[in-house]
Amino acid sequence: MFLHCTLIITGLLWTQTSFTSAGKILVYPVEGSRWLNMNMILRELHKRGHDLTVVRSSMSLQIPEHAPHYRSLTIQVSQSSDMDKPDLMSSLIKNIIESRKSKWSLFSYIAGYQQLYTFIEQSNRASAEMLRTILEDQTLVKHLQNSKFDLILTHPLYGSGVILGSYLGLPVVLNTRWIMNREAHFAVAPSPLSYIPTFGSEVSDKMTFTDRLKNVLHYAFGQYVFHMITRPVYQGIISEFIDSNTDVLSLMQGADLWLMRVDFVFEFPRPTMPNVVYIGGFQCRPSSPLPDELEMFMQSSGEHGVIVMSFGTRLKGLEHDLSEIFASAFARLPQKVVWRHAGPKPSTVRNNTLLLDWIPQNDLLGHPKTKLFITHGGTNGIYEAIHHGVPMLAIPLMLDQFDNTVRLKAKGIAEVLELADLNVHTLTESVKNVLDENQPYKENMRKISSLYHDTPIKPMDSAIFWLEFVMRHKGAAHLRTESYKMPWFAYYNVDIVAFILSVFMISFLIFALSCKRLFKALQGKRKVKQQ
Repeated sequence: MFLHCTLIITGLLWTQTSFTSAGKILVYPVEGSRWLNMNMILRELHKRGHDLTVVRSSMSLQIPEHAPHYRSLTIQVSQSSDMDKPDLMSSLIKNIIESRKSKWSLFSYIAGYQQLYTFIEQSNRASAEMLRTILEDQTLVKHLQNSKFDLILTHPLYGSGVILGSYLGLPVVLNTRWIMNREAHFAVAPSPLSYIPTFGSEVSDKMTFTDRLKNVLHYAFGQYVFHMITRPVYQGIISEFIDSNTDVLSLMQGADLWLMRVDFVFEFPRPTMPNVVYIGGFQCRPSSPLPDELEMFMQSSGEHGVIVMSFGTRLKGLEHDLSEIFASAFARLPQKVVWRHAGPKPSTVRNNTLLLDWIPQNDLLGHPKTKLFITHGGTNGIYEAIHHGVPMLAIPLMLDQFDNTVRLKAKGIAEVLELADLNVHTLTESVKNVLDENQPYKENMRKISSLYHDTPIKPMDSAIFWLEFVMRHKGAAHLRTESYKMPWFAYYNVDIVAFILSVFMISFLIFALSCKRLFKALQGKRKVKQQ
């Protein structure tokens, strides 16, 4: 009885000490799947009593103007910055499939993504236009300043949220995994290219000489994209409204806190920083009961179980030829298949395959009948599969999905199949391999899932705690390194090396000249003696 009462009192004390009075948060989100992630955090903040204001574009396709958990501030713009447009994605996937047939990976990478980088520039310009509209509206700026926000929560895929937060003098919290041209760690933590894979390199942390060369070349290309495409878009605004001696990357590096959507059961180990908080899988939750018809379909699978397939929420459907390949392969399997497919129904679909425009993915992955998840390698789906312990067959389509599948393969929890190599036979065999009890995929996933769940605090609770921490203490500057303020030659000690080399060279030169003079003096004495 005494122990029971002690536990209750301890729990109440913890609740009281962790309680934060409601704060005011300015939110500057990004469209697409990044908004879906951000919105989950906003809902949790709203539950805890925080007041939220979301800045949105008048052309937003995903961010509602009216919502029960936030008020919106709609900015009138003439173009959208949405990178996840279905038409763009379909066109980009076609280009990537063609380019990946080439053996020259870096050059094919550049060719395949040329269309994307053109759109990235356009999207950043649209984002910068929206930011300028805000900053030039003195009435709106005055309103934002008078609102006394405690912090700004933003995603650094574009630079506008960070720039606005810096202009308003607010603590900046970033919710991200990727920034404008690279994986986010490269902006905030030491990232040796000898064992830290960069975006697009598709190598693991165990690199051969060829892998390291590939990694360096991809990093160099990313630097080119930033300095030639992304940085110039925002520099005019930063010079006009903040400081001409800084740039968008430096403002990002000055953020108080990075909520990183990463867990090291999936990510490769790497150096980090005190102001980086890991919340990988924060969107995961226990599965809920399925609708009756869907539950009946799951139960009808018997001992063979169910395969769940989804290529994300933003891709409306695969090309007709690819859809026919999937349908034909599924028709050969004894398992039932739940396939999120929004396009025309393939002619080879059989009764064992259920096509749905939308699926409750988390609830399906948590169902005991689910045996396999076929995915494009998106981060959200990967963490949901890890959360529920479901092995995967990964078929990457674009962007970070190729890098994600390298990690899945290295962890031994998925088989990877290239879309360019996809046919009925390869797909069928890959599915059978992952489902084979003699293969290690299921056991490896069980271990990874166990590691993921063995944590003292849930990722979402960690995210909320640190957001409230920043509000309580008006920032988190004590966790942030000031290295980003150093010039590059000081950061890499180039000036120190140059100084040491100069001292060495001067000393060597003095020594050489002294020896020369001494030698001449000795020669002179010898001549005198000889005479």
